[in-house]
Amino acid sequence: MSPEHQSILVADDDPDIRDLVVFKLQQAGYEVRAVEDGTAALSALEDGIPDVVVLDVMMPGLSGLDVLRQIRATDRLSGVKVVLLTARARDTDVDDGYNTGADDYVTKPFSPRELLHRVNTLLGRGR
Repeated sequence: MSPEHQSILVADDDPDIRDLVVFKLQQAGYEVRAVEDGTAALSALEDGIPDVVVLDVMMPGLSGLDVLRQIRATDRLSGVKVVLLTARARDTDVDDGYNTGADDYVTKPFSPRELLHRVNTLLGRGR
């Protein structure tokens, strides 16, 4: 499937990071929606199911882990891949992310190129 037919939801409360991620993914041809927090992410998931969700862990209101738990508990979202993008880099944080159901875990500061590579890999486009 070409990236033009694959969609990604990005949820991050830092507008600079959010814009950078959106730019890199759109540049690769993905359809990208961006929201500023976990509550908005859940609302966006009601509007349409993306192929991948990129979630910041530390957001006001619902955290990325809270959103991930709800994604994994919802049957219609079971096929959605989730990448956690976070400054939380301790081994216990990474373990928590994977144990909650993340498909990948990327720590900040991050390389936009590496994030794109990880998304491509999750969508079967990795090399």
